[in-house]
Amino acid sequence: MSQETVFTGKRVLLSSSSEVGPATIHVDAAGKIARIEPEYRAEGADFDAGEKLIMPGIVDGHVHINQPGRTQWEGVVTASHSAAAGGVTTIIDMPLNCIPSTVSVDAYSQKRESFKDGMWVDVGTWGGVVPGNAGDLVPMLEAGARGFKCFLCDSGVDEFPPVDEDQVRAAMAELKKNNGLIMFHAEMETGATVDAAQDPTDYSTFLSSRPPNMEVKAIDLVVKMCREFAPHVPCHIVHLSAADALPAIRAAKAEGLPLTVETCFHYLTISAEDVPARSTEYKCCPPIRGQSNRDKLWEAVLDGTIDFVVSDHSPCTPDLKLHPCCGGRIKEGATEGDFVKAWGGIASVGIGLPLLWTEGQKRGLKFQDIVRLICERTAIHSGLKDRKGKIAVGLDADFVVWAPEEDNRITADKLHFRNKLTPYHERECKGRVHQTIVRGTAVYD
Repeated sequence: MSQETVFTGKRVLLSSSSEVGPATIHVDAAGKIARIEPEYRAEGADFDAGEKLIMPGIVDGHVHINQPGRTQWEGVVTASHSAAAGGVTTIIDMPLNCIPSTVSVDAYSQKRESFKDGMWVDVGTWGGVVPGNAGDLVPMLEAGARGFKCFLCDSGVDEFPPVDEDQVRAAMAELKKNNGLIMFHAEMETGATVDAAQDPTDYSTFLSSRPPNMEVKAIDLVVKMCREFAPHVPCHIVHLSAADALPAIRAAKAEGLPLTVETCFHYLTISAEDVPARSTEYKCCPPIRGQSNRDKLWEAVLDGTIDFVVSDHSPCTPDLKLHPCCGGRIKEGATEGDFVKAWGGIASVGIGLPLLWTEGQKRGLKFQDIVRLICERTAIHSGLKDRKGKIAVGLDADFVVWAPEEDNRITADKLHFRNKLTPYHERECKGRVHQTIVRGTAVYD
C-alpha cells in the first residue's frame, strides 16, 4: 500500500458549496487527494491544523514574473516564494514583461525552461497575441499555454505591441479551431491627455488621463468580438477598473455570451481619494478610481457579474517608479513621484487573501465567497478545474491553512517578491497564513 499523508482540522472548507466543518484528508504519494472523512482525527495525523481554517489553495491567474529578460523586476523564485507565503499554490504568468515576450512556441519553451528549477508553487503560462502572430497561437496551445492575452492600447513595453480589431479577428479565427481563450487588456484611446498645467506628482493628474470611457470603449469592442465568435472563443476582460462598463458586461452575460471578467485586490481595497501625492507605488493601468466606483465593483463581485479576483502582480524596480524607496535612484532631470512618467503596476502577489478578507467582511463576504473568487473560478479560468480550486478526491492536495481572526500587519519582512515597493506596506489586516501545501508537501510553514 502506498504511503499516505494525513491532514486534519476542526475547520475545513472543501469548496464554495460546502460548509465549514471538521475533516480529515488523506493524500497519496503522488500528491492527490485519496479520500476525505468528515471528522477531526488528530491521532495518527501527519498535520493537525486544529482551529485554523483549511481551504483550497489559491490560484492567482494574473502574475507578471518577468522571466526571462527582466529578472531585476521579478523572477520565478521570488514571485513563487511570495505566492507560497500567502497561501497561493498556483500562479499563471503573463506573456509580458519578459524578454522575449511569450508570443511563439520558441519563446514559450525558453520561459518554461528558465522556470524549471525555481518554482516554490505550481506555475502556468499564458501566451500573447501581437500583430502578425495568429499562426503561432494553436501551436502554443498545443505546447501548454493556458490561453492568450492581448492589449488594445499601448502595453508600456515595445516588444508587446497592441492589436487592432482586424488583428483580434485573425487571432480569434485561429483560436476557434481549439476553443482557445483570449483575454483583453481593455482600454482604448479616446483622446484623453495629460493636462500639462497640473502637478504630475498629484494622483488626480494621472487619473484624469485614463478616464473610464477608455475601458467602456474597449469593452464594447470585446463584446462585439465575443458575439461574432460565440460560442467557440471564450473572451475574458482582465483587471476591470471602471464600474461604468458593468452595464455592458451584464448585458453580454444576460445574452449568454462566453464572457468572463476579473478585477484586482487593489481596485477593491484602495480608493483614489486615499492615494498620497508622489506615492507612485499606487500607479497602475487601468487606474485605481474613486470610492463610489469601488463600491460598485464590490456589488458586481458579490452578485457574480465579476467572476473572480486576482493580484495582477506587476512589479518593477523603484527607479522606474521614480521612487526613492528600497534603493531607488531618481535619474537627473526626472521628478520624484511623477505619476505620469512612473511605471504602472502594483506589487501584491501573496498578500491578497488578508486584503480581500479584511475588506470583504465589511460587505458580507463569507469564506465560501473567498473560495469561489480566488480558488475555484480562477482554476476554471486557467483550465485547471480537474486539478485545482477545490478539496476533492482526485484533485491535487493544494491547501492554505490560515487564521482568519488573527491580526496581520503587512511589513517588509513578510514580502518575498523582489522589489518591496507596494501600497500595502504597514497595512493592518485580518487573517494570517500559517502553512501552504502544494500537492501534499508543505512549501511554506
